Amino acid sequence: MKPVPHATSLRRAPVQRRSAERLTRILDACADLLDEIGYDALSTRAVAQRAGVPIGSVYRFFGNKRAMADALAQRNFDIFTDRVSRRLRETGEGAGWREAVDAVLDEFLAMKRTAPGFTLVDFGNQIPVGTRDAEPNTRVAEGLTDLLSAHIDRAPDEDLRRAFLIAVETADTLVQLAFRLTPSGDEQVIAETRELLRAYLSRSLD
Repeated sequence: MKPVPHATSLRRAPVQRRSAERLTRILDACADLLDEIGYDALSTRAVAQRAGVPIGSVYRFFGNKRAMADALAQRNFDIFTDRVSRRLRETGEGAGWREAVDAVLDEFLAMKRTAPGFTLVDFGNQIPVGTRDAEPNTRVAEGLTDLLSAHIDRAPDEDLRRAFLIAVETADTLVQLAFRLTPSGDEQVIAETRELLRAYLSRSLD
């Protein structure tokens, strides 16, 4: 079962497995409908119908559709960090920081291409549609700093946190460009993004 978002993004945290499974169905339905009809046309009633649950079950967890989108974004972030952690374990301690950064970018691209609703919501910085809130990228950068600093045996000091924040902001902007140019992500832009990240981070990590 997919991870349940943190309780802070919910009206009520699920306690029993059945409740957690219902929440998962609601978020899955929300993600599918975001791809099909977009955020503006999304409604709590439509999500309830798609999930096969009473409308009251939706309101038990969420006050409105924005709260659902925020919870979906949190779930995306949890899945992303889990996938990155697994990739880092697979690369082993002997791998360098370049392989670790490649793993982060690869997992972000994989979710961009395959995760329902990710194009509109990703980690929470595009709702309302078209807005670019800095907070989610800051949260992503903080999480990646903690993950990668442990992997490369480097203290997560202020300089490293700043470097990863700049890298995350840069990668986010360029990946958005890649997917505007081509639905599956322009491979040349992605390759340039990878090289740019390596060149920039080498100043801090080599």
